[in-house]
Amino acid sequence: MPIDPAAFRTAWPQVVRSLAVTTRSLDSGEEYAAEAFARAAAQPDGTIDDLVGWCVQVGRRTWLDAMRHEAVFTRLQPQIARPEVAAVDVPTDPGVPGGDLDDRLALLFVACDDALAPGAQLVLAMRVVCGLTIRQIAGHLGIAEATAAARLTRAKAALARARGEFVVPDGDARAARLPVMLTCVAGLFTVGQRDMPLPPDATQDPARDALTLAEALVAQYPDDPEVLGLRAVCRLGLARRPGRVRDGVALPLDEADRSVWDHRLLSAGLDDATAAIARAGPPDRAPGRFALEAAISGVHATAPDAAATDWSRLAQLYDALLRAWPSPATRVARLVVLGRLAMRDHRDLAPIERELEDLVADGPPYAARDASLALADLARRTGRSDEAAGRYRELLDVIPAGPLREFCRRHSG
Repeated sequence: MPIDPAAFRTAWPQVVRSLAVTTRSLDSGEEYAAEAFARAAAQPDGTIDDLVGWCVQVGRRTWLDAMRHEAVFTRLQPQIARPEVAAVDVPTDPGVPGGDLDDRLALLFVACDDALAPGAQLVLAMRVVCGLTIRQIAGHLGIAEATAAARLTRAKAALARARGEFVVPDGDARAARLPVMLTCVAGLFTVGQRDMPLPPDATQDPARDALTLAEALVAQYPDDPEVLGLRAVCRLGLARRPGRVRDGVALPLDEADRSVWDHRLLSAGLDDATAAIARAGPPDRAPGRFALEAAISGVHATAPDAAATDWSRLAQLYDALLRAWPSPATRVARLVVLGRLAMRDHRDLAPIERELEDLVADGPPYAARDASLALADLARRTGRSDEAAGRYRELLDVIPAGPLREFCRRHSG
């Protein structure tokens, strides 16, 4: 029975969470869920009415069989019979830790356990909860695929050693894990926007999944400026996505068709961005990363066209963001804005291009790629056609198939 992708994406976190409660292990919950879905796919059409319930039952029976094979079923029977373990439904009682949470959010809280190193938290959350592939995770973090795979294995083992059983945190423990969770959701959104600017369908859309998680986070933390800022970034990015691609080719900012933007989502995102900045604290306290990113997105979203964009304001915001989040990605984006200002004011681009060259040489792969794109764009805009074409040809070797690669191909010869 082929499983509908949309049904799978809805059912997967519910089944994993329920089996993790049963087995007291996130790793085992994922393993038995995968086995259950594989068996569901092998069933004849029409035999499964409730995919979640069927997979939970099959996963639980498979786990019990494994326990019997290890000759410990008798010892474990009292624990297995406990109501909170035996129930098929995911707990929804707010009195149960994690019972008030969306299933994917509950798993995200578990994966972002502060007993794990930050890098391990990110890999575990992005793989198990966000559903990114090892290749996508490695590309986003700027590490080798083997390193990402090893971190995932170590993270699962470390989580089992540290906690012993699957437990969704509550209270202060959730608050402590929130910053890493925001980083994970932002990473999911970035991967979706970068790798899938034109998703094949709604069931294969990491950016839309990120918005769903951001909305669940806002439901839990409605007054947190960073949570609101993250939702603003997701909303504004998705609102502007319809104008990013034409005939399978990515469009630069100057050519984006702003008339097809989703203005309902745009308005909601601007409301979030305004609220995030307003709640970020007193004027002498700098806003956080996501409140600033929301403000940056808001500047782009409210400009009638690229020429009318407030590049000076963007430069100020990126200076603040560089202090709050001094990442290679921020450095590249800031240099792009400074390049726009230099061209507008007829100033020398050489210092900016030297900084971009440094990032190409020494930055992580994703930053080196974006810096190369920025250098190619500067060369194209300043009439250095041969240089621009050469840089776009080099980028064809590192950019995966898709609209952005087609843009590079179009300008490479």
